[in-house]
Formats: sequence, structure tokens, C-alpha cells
Amino acid sequence: MTLILKVDPLNPEIDKIREAAKYIKLGGIVAFPTETVYGLGGDAYNPEAAIKVFKAKNRPMDNPLIVHIADLNQLFDVAKDIPDIVLDMAQKVWPGPLTFVLKKTDKVPKETTGGLDTVAVRMPAHPIALQLIRESGVPIAAPSANLATKPSPTKAEHVIADLNGKVDVIIDGGDTFFGVESTIINMTVNPPVLLRPGPFTLEELHQFLPEIVIPEQLIKGGEFTVALAPGMKYRHYAPSKKLLLVENYSIFKDVVRLLRSKYKVAVLCTTEDFKDFDEPRIILGSRENLYEIAKNLFDSFRKLDRLDVDMGVMEGVPEKGIGFAIMNRARKASGFSIIKTLDDVKKYVEI
Repeated sequence: MTLILKVDPLNPEIDKIREAAKYIKLGGIVAFPTETVYGLGGDAYNPEAAIKVFKAKNRPMDNPLIVHIADLNQLFDVAKDIPDIVLDMAQKVWPGPLTFVLKKTDKVPKETTGGLDTVAVRMPAHPIALQLIRESGVPIAAPSANLATKPSPTKAEHVIADLNGKVDVIIDGGDTFFGVESTIINMTVNPPVLLRPGPFTLEELHQFLPEIVIPEQLIKGGEFTVALAPGMKYRHYAPSKKLLLVENYSIFKDVVRLLRSKYKVAVLCTTEDFKDFDEPRIILGSRENLYEIAKNLFDSFRKLDRLDVDMGVMEGVPEKGIGFAIMNRARKASGFSIIKTLDDVKKYVEI
């Protein structure tokens, strides 16, 4: 039986947070909102809690969890040999959607880190998440609160659909703010390496780390052999329906026309182009506000799965700012079924 607690995201009711924290202290697992997506967390120091998280999500055990902290003192409890630049950045950008991969201390069990000697750490910018960590008295290790491979949850209803009956508590704190997971950088190497793009943008990273390396996998596609952080190695973010991603905006309408000549196709498009397509169609948001598209992205994938269609076709967005993260998630969600010319359509469907 899962306890569902509705909590004010701006002024969390302390009695409800303490009720959820009781479960964390007892080795239980709790789904809670952050500014990025909903997380499913347990005591970061408790190996049994980590195993419960993996089992509830049906997540591979070598896919590490992010350790969420509520103050900088906790950073020194979970990580060691911390570079000065990390401390400088943490003081300036935390709480916020930026995760550092660092060397772990012995306090953090291998179950939490996916068997690695490194730990992914961040301080979330959400009143509920921060209060839950404080009341629990321990850092909370949490991936996204969805079944593995499903789109990440940005609303409590997504969490309830995936995990009701599988976890101890779900905190309903309304919609998340950004809608895509945190930016992750590996700070155990020099120069640092971007492992996952997110709301803390490449442009912002360059202000602190001008030499940061962008792996080819993040641009061209492909998987990493070792998952130093979530989202690197396994299929993620994906609807169960086939999804095609059109990266050449000039042919988007032609691609839709071609696909609809033979298949039932849902169009995932921007507000600007919505009027050009018949139903079924899903509005992603405005090309002029990529943060709106990021916030709606995973909900759009879940809407696609509820439609009686053969597939979805999504309009790509410019890769500036948070657009880089949007396209990273969209490429993974499509299984890298990327269309740049009309001929590319034949690679993925029979026409």
C-alpha cells in the first residue's frame, strides 16, 4: 500500500514531510518532486534501500543513483578529493540542476553507486526535496521516479501510474519546473567531461569550465560502455510507441504527409506549427520558449502512448540553451531514428 501525500511545493507542510522522512529512516523508499523531475529515493548510506529503488524501477544495478544533499557539509560526507572548482561552482549554482561525479567516500555503499568508486551528487532546488533530506537526516539517493525505460515523471500522476503499490510514499508536489533531468559532469578527470546535458546549459558550464569535453555520443548518438551517471548506458526517456525525430525543420510537413499516407501518425509539434496539422497532434510548446518544450517533453511522450496510433513524429528544436538537453532526450527516446532527408524515412518504416 503506497501512502500518497499532497504537499504544497512552495510551503511544504512539515508534518507531512516528517511522515515521509520516517520511511526513509526505516529503510523505505519515497517518491518526491525536484525542480527537474520526480525522484524515487532512499537513504544513500543504506544498501538495502538502494536495492529497493532498483527493484521498484526494474533498473539495472550498474546504473548509479544520484545522491541528493541539502547542505555543503553533506558533500564532504559522500565525496572526497573534491576539486576547488567544484566547491566554487557548488557555492554559486547550488541548489540547482547540476550534478557532479566525484570520488566517493567509504560511507556511500557500492549499491548506491552502481558498483563504482565514484558518486554523482547534487543539491536540488526544490523546497520539498530539501526539507525531506533535512528531516530524514541523511543524503537521499534517487533516480527518476518512473519504471526503467519509461519517460521520466514530471507530474505526480506519472509517478502514481508507474509506481503506485511499489513504493512506500509518493509526495504529490505538483508539476516539476524544468521537466528534464539535471546536467551531469564528470569532475574526476581533467579536463572535465559532460555526461548528460540538462537545464544547467552548456553556455553556463563554459563560464566555469571553458575546456569541458563534449563526448561524441551526446551529439551523434550511441551508448557509453560504463554508466558513470544515469542516462548514459541504457534506453531511457522512451515512449513505448515508435517515435521518429525530424531534425531538418524544412521537411517536417513533407515527412508527416508521407508517413500519414500509410500510417496512423501523431504529430508532436510546436505551438507555431500546430495549426498546420490535423489530429492526432500533441503541442510541445513554443520554439520561442524552449523551457516550455522541456517542461512538456516527457508528458508529451506519455500522451503519445495513450493515443491509438502506429507511431509519433516529432519536430526537432534548435540546440541552443536547454535545446541541447531536449534533443538529447528526444534522440534517445526515438532510439536514434533521426530523419534529415525524405529518403531517411525509409530507414525506419516501409513506405
